[in-house]
Amino acid sequence: MKKIIAIAVLVAASSLSGVAQRAQKKIAGDYTYETECLGLEGDGSQTLKAYGFGNSKNDAIEQAKKNAVRDVLFKGNFRGKTECNPKPVLNEVNIQEKQEAYFNKFFTDGGEYLKYTSMSDEPIRIFTRATDRKSAENGVTYGIVVLVKRSELKQKMIADNILVIP
Repeated sequence: MKKIIAIAVLVAASSLSGVAQRAQKKIAGDYTYETECLGLEGDGSQTLKAYGFGNSKNDAIEQAKKNAVRDVLFKGNFRGKTECNPKPVLNEVNIQEKQEAYFNKFFTDGGEYLKYTSMSDEPIRIFTRATDRKSAENGVTYGIVVLVKRSELKQKMIADNILVIP
């Protein structure tokens, strides 16, 4: 009788372990990673560590670049070093929704947002540590280091009448 109970406990524990691993794998892709400030360049550009999720490595990298530019435009207040400008470029309430057509076009795949990201100072570094690359059932999350040209991005918003300076 004791052997049957011991075997039943082992079978239950091993099946629960498999369920936990599958659940953990699925959750990894659903986790939201925050953009992190790594430093500020002399021209006002911000070096950020951003994350993106996609069906492939390239999709995830492109999404990470979009997330970095979006965070500079609309969010600000990055984790990490405090030297990055904490204010977003656009601080008008609901500006992304008000100018939806403009930003949909700006952030299309291969779109204009790429002009305001740079990898020349620091090449793309795809992290393979468990905290920086996560697999999920439907895709993969990657972290990259990207330079966002904040001052040029601000000038673009002014030139396109998205940011109005009184």
